Amino acid sequence: MTGCGKMSLRKFDESQKEVSDVILVVQDTKFYVLKMTQCLSVIHNIYDVRVFLPGDLSDLDPSVVLAILQKCVSHATMTSETAGTMTTKAISYKSSQKTVSGNASVLETGEKDGINHTWSGYVSSYNQAILTWKFDWEDLKSQGVDRLVGQLIVRSASAYWTPHKIDIDWTETNKSVSAKLGSQTSSYIVTFEYKLTAHYAELQLPEKSSYDKMFAASDMTDAVLIVEGKKLNVNKAFLSIHSDYFKTLFSANFKEGQMKEIEIKEVFYEDFGLLLSSFYPHPQFPNDLTVEKLLEMARRFQVLSVIEIVEHHLLHISRIAYEKMMWLADEHAMPKLLEKCIRQMNSAEKAKILKKTPEFKKLSDKTRLLVFERLLEII
Repeated sequence: MTGCGKMSLRKFDESQKEVSDVILVVQDTKFYVLKMTQCLSVIHNIYDVRVFLPGDLSDLDPSVVLAILQKCVSHATMTSETAGTMTTKAISYKSSQKTVSGNASVLETGEKDGINHTWSGYVSSYNQAILTWKFDWEDLKSQGVDRLVGQLIVRSASAYWTPHKIDIDWTETNKSVSAKLGSQTSSYIVTFEYKLTAHYAELQLPEKSSYDKMFAASDMTDAVLIVEGKKLNVNKAFLSIHSDYFKTLFSANFKEGQMKEIEIKEVFYEDFGLLLSSFYPHPQFPNDLTVEKLLEMARRFQVLSVIEIVEHHLLHISRIAYEKMMWLADEHAMPKLLEKCIRQMNSAEKAKILKKTPEFKKLSDKTRLLVFERLLEII
């Protein structure tokens, strides 16, 4: 039997009778509590959680947290593209009604998903509504977006004009559009909305490194690794500094440490070369197409420096979708990246998106708990 409340954090007296289905008697005192099925039935959204969950979530069984998280986010509604590496993203916005009159004024300022706007307007002496919008999407540009395409639509609440559409196709980050509408009155009630598609710059496959040249024999190499029948000449001390795996392999306690040629099994030559080339002299830096393989290889061969390099890329450069990035941070123990992802969990809508992704099912219980605690903080 699982209860959702804790005696020190909420009341269990007769006032809780209506929302309880079990009475526990301790030293002749009755405690009205909920079994899990009933607890879930009375939780409909994130706001209900305050009533039924203790403040200290770390004491709850992870399965309880997961069940309640899934229930409370299931009522949020939002759609989004969540491909591993995004190429487009839909962004829409709708303003509230604003009155435009003879005096020029700023009607609204706002921001949506990295797009900042300022809407100004006035009515001219000819009873025309003169409307101007200034847009700044530099934040999106910094995330890899190189083009915005779509429409801005202006409406009159009293139907003084048919919805007026302005086509948008921008590559510059600071743009303005304007419209002159109506001719009937000295005051108009107006709304606008935009529906845009952000296009991300296409990722280009990096040129293949010449591993044969990178790992050619020299006076600095003292061992040969054989991968898929191909030889890589390496320096034992250099590899041992970067990798605990190779530090152990080259030690005197292993026969391989005394061998001039050592076969590395169950790994592809290209993947192994990619790993070593990321920390060799003249390193190849990670990109969104290589980070998963690098993390996989770095974990297998215990190269912590490569994980740190990948984490830096994901923190500051990557355009990988937020949901997948959270899973990568969780799976490969990248604390800075995980902290950033948790901070970005700022609405029930984002929780809804996360829950629908394959990555959510892969998250550890600990990270699911962090997500849930973050969601409680923002309500």
